[in-house]
Amino acid sequence: MSKNSGRKHAIVIGGGITGLAAGYRLQREAAQRDIPLDVTLLEASTRVGGIIKTTHRDRFLIEHGPDAFISTKPWAKALCEELGIADKLIGTNPKVRRSFVTQNGTLHPVPEGFYMMAPSTFLPFLKSPIFSWRGKLRMALDLFIARRSSDADESVADFVRRRLGTEAFERMAQPMIGGIYTSDAENLSLKATFPRFLEMEKAHGSIIKALWAQKRKSQQTATSNLTRDTSGPRYSLFLSFAAGMQTLTDTLAQTLSECIRLRARVKTIQQSENGTEWQVSLEDGEILEAALLCIALPAPQTGKILAEVSPTLAKRLTAIPYASSATVNMAFRREDVTHPLNGMGFVVPATEQLSLIGCSFSSVKFENRAPTEYVLLRAFVGGTNNANENKLTASVLADIGKLLGIKKEPFFSIVSQHSHTMAQYLVGHQKLVTDIEALAKSLSGVALAGNAYHGIGIPDCIHSGEQAALALLDSL
Repeated sequence: MSKNSGRKHAIVIGGGITGLAAGYRLQREAAQRDIPLDVTLLEASTRVGGIIKTTHRDRFLIEHGPDAFISTKPWAKALCEELGIADKLIGTNPKVRRSFVTQNGTLHPVPEGFYMMAPSTFLPFLKSPIFSWRGKLRMALDLFIARRSSDADESVADFVRRRLGTEAFERMAQPMIGGIYTSDAENLSLKATFPRFLEMEKAHGSIIKALWAQKRKSQQTATSNLTRDTSGPRYSLFLSFAAGMQTLTDTLAQTLSECIRLRARVKTIQQSENGTEWQVSLEDGEILEAALLCIALPAPQTGKILAEVSPTLAKRLTAIPYASSATVNMAFRREDVTHPLNGMGFVVPATEQLSLIGCSFSSVKFENRAPTEYVLLRAFVGGTNNANENKLTASVLADIGKLLGIKKEPFFSIVSQHSHTMAQYLVGHQKLVTDIEALAKSLSGVALAGNAYHGIGIPDCIHSGEQAALALLDSL
C-alpha cells in the first residue's frame, strides 16, 4: 500500500467467526461511508472459521464445533440475510422438539413447559420422575420467597438454590447450563450469563410467576419469546444450514478472500514513532502497519500481544479464564440403537458422574445428516485438553451405550478437541469487562472483540465483531 495513496489500513487479528464478521463489516461499512480502506485479516492457523467446521464422510454431515445458532439474538440471521444465504437456513425437526435429562442412569423427558430451572406448567412437572416430591415442594416455595434486595453479583448455582432448591439446581439447571457454557455453575455469574432470570425475580418476585405471566402473554399474543416450546433448550428457535455451519464462515471467507492471510501469527503490537499507526509484528519477523486494529482473539492471547502496550490491560484480559472441551461424533446403524431417539438429545447432571455432559441426536435434530439406515450422535465432553482420543471415545461410548442401549461398535467415530476456546463468565465478570473496556479506550484505533466480553454464542460473536468494526470507523 502506498504511503501517499491517502488510503487507511485496518488489520483484524483472528480468523474465527468474530474476526470474519469484523473484517466483513469494516470492508462493507467503509465502502458505504466512502472511506478508502484496505483490510487485512491475519489468521495464525491454516484455515479461517475457528471452531466452526463442517466435514462430510460417507454421506454423513459432521459438525466438529457448534451445529446451530439461536435466532432470538438477531445478528447472525441478519448477517445471513445480508450475505444472501438466508435461503440455505434450516430449522430443527418439528416432530421431536424435546430433550431428555439423565437421572439414575435413565433418560427422562424434560417436563413440558419446563424452562431451564423452573416449570411454567405444573401438571407435567408434578408427573415427572426427575424430581422427588420433596424437591417439587421446595421448587414451589419460589412462589413465596421474597426477592433479593442486594444488587451484588451472584453465582448461577447460588441463585437457583436460593429460589428453587438443590434438586432444581443439580438435576436440571446445572446440566442445562453446563451444556451451554461448559462451565461450573458454582462460579458462573448470573448477571453475565442469565440476566433474564434476575429480571424475572425483580419484576415478579418469583421465577415461576414470571414464567406464568409469559405463558399467559404467549397465549394472548402467540408471539412470546418462549413460544410453546419451553422444555429445556428452545429448539424451535435454533437454526443451522442445510450444508452445515461452515456455510456461514465459508461465505464470509469468500467475500474477504483477497484480505485473508493464513499462517500469520501475531507476536506483539506497538505504536509507531509518530503515534498515528500501529505496528503489528508477526512471528516470522514481518512488521505490518495499520491505523485501525481489531483484535478478535481469546482474552489471554489478546493480553499477551498487548503486554508491551498496556501491561495493566493485559493483566485484566488474562484474568478471564477459558475452558476446553471435545466433541465426539459417532455413527451407528439405526437397528443397533435401542432407544427410539424421539428427541433432540440429552444432558447429564454432574451428579451422574459420567464421562460426557450431553449428547445431541444429530441426524434426528436436523434432516439429511446421515443415511436413512444410520444415526449420527454428537457427544460433548467438558474439561478436556489434548486428551487421548482413543480413551475419550471408549469412555463416551461406554456411557452412551448404557443410556441408549447400544451394544455394537460405531461405524466410525471422530473426536474434535477445542482447547481453551470457551470463555468463563465468573462472578464479577461484568465489572472485569467494564475495566477492560475503559483501559482499551485509551488505545486509539484499537478495538477488542470476541466471546470473552458480552456473550459466547455465534450471534454474540458476530455482534461483537461488527460493533468493534463500527467503533473503529467512527474513530476516524
